[in-house]
Amino acid sequence: MKRIFLFTIIALLTFSTKKVNAQEVIKLTFQEVIKLAEEQSPNALMAKHTYRASYWNYRTFVAQYRPSLTLNGTTPDYSTAYDKVWNSQFERWDYKATNTINNNASLVLSQNIGFTGGSISLTSDLTLFNDFENDSHKYISSPISIGLTQPLFRYNALKWQKKIEPIKYEAARKTFLASIESVHQQAVMNFFSLSLAQINKQIADMNYSNADTLWRISKGRYELGTIAEDELLQMQLSWLNSETSRKEAEINLRDKEIRMRSFLGYNENVRLELILPTEIPSLQVSTREVFDLAMANNPEILNQQLKLLAAQSNVAQAKAERGLNANLVASFGLRDQDPNFRLAYSDPNQQQRIRIGFSFPILDWGLGRGKYKMAKSSLELAQVQSQQAIVDFQQNLSLDVEQFNLQASQVKIAAKSDTVAQKMFEVTKQRFLIGKISVLELNNADAKKDQNKRAYVQSLQNYWNFFYNLRNLTLYDFINKKPLETDYDNLIK
Repeated sequence: MKRIFLFTIIALLTFSTKKVNAQEVIKLTFQEVIKLAEEQSPNALMAKHTYRASYWNYRTFVAQYRPSLTLNGTTPDYSTAYDKVWNSQFERWDYKATNTINNNASLVLSQNIGFTGGSISLTSDLTLFNDFENDSHKYISSPISIGLTQPLFRYNALKWQKKIEPIKYEAARKTFLASIESVHQQAVMNFFSLSLAQINKQIADMNYSNADTLWRISKGRYELGTIAEDELLQMQLSWLNSETSRKEAEINLRDKEIRMRSFLGYNENVRLELILPTEIPSLQVSTREVFDLAMANNPEILNQQLKLLAAQSNVAQAKAERGLNANLVASFGLRDQDPNFRLAYSDPNQQQRIRIGFSFPILDWGLGRGKYKMAKSSLELAQVQSQQAIVDFQQNLSLDVEQFNLQASQVKIAAKSDTVAQKMFEVTKQRFLIGKISVLELNNADAKKDQNKRAYVQSLQNYWNFFYNLRNLTLYDFINKKPLETDYDNLIK
């Protein structure tokens, strides 16, 4: 039993060691995380698929304005029944047994007319009719016929789609770019959350090491009688607290690393080590420039236009439906029939048809008028909401610009404060070791060191978050001075 137990322990330790060694350590800079996020993060992939859906929706709209060629057919159409036939000799209805089979094919070329909302078609038709009762057959041909279907005084859906769909597609293209910038902002948050967790772990390890050293030194000095018991207890408390902080920092680091791996699409066999950016772009932007770029590029501006167009479309539809509605159906073509296939096309006769159907509400108890008033009220509301949304957008934009322009100086101050606090702690620590200052002053210097290190990381996060926020609002690369672009053709592959 002892041998089995010993073997089990050795196997578990060996497996654990292999698992740790199997983890691949990847060191990533800030820009590498940004690049990976836009290429392989789940949110970036969702933005890609959302754009694909918008692209195919737009292609469907475009297809409505292009000619379509359709082959229709029925083969066979078999029937055996009694058909009612008028007997003119005896002036009565007779029932005649039928046993027929029809084979029909037609080729239709059609085209929608966006300006009028109608459609025009060109059709060629051929039917083979077999009558088994009379042992006969005939070919019925329609070499060519032209048809027109035209709504009169009705809502023209094609006309409004032509206004709305191109703007909707352009908004989708810009929304994709904005979504990628949102992914960049998420990458900033995850990068600095993990960076701060790594730094907190380093701080916790360093604080534990310092506290352990100082605790040992304090015990010796207490035995020599150079410090009081309360100072010794204070050092022991700092040592105990540092151990607790170290364990908490380890758990927090694992949590943040799991979140980053999930965000970037890595598995658990990868360990990430992040390298903090040491430099930031020397960049200041003007409110006027950002405002003009946002008004020209931001998808929210296009979305407001779409809301107004949709409301105007509803008004036009409600207005059309409350009055006279009519449909014009007209056709002109050639038709012939003969038992011989060739002769079925030899001497076609003209055939034409025209029909106008209409409807006009005489008594609807105000239904049409109510729908029109509701649509008109919705349009007025959409106009007010759109104007207010743009005003709010502009005001928030000015605040965003001011905050971004402030971040560069904040980073410099935080970096300088971090350096000063670190140096102050080293000086204070040396003075404590030679007995010049109390434990309270040492702990205060230690806390300021840690606080300023975290504040520096937070200032970097704030800078990059505001930086990508401006890119999101304007869809503009302020460093390279050009609009944000992507290969849209590659997105739909």
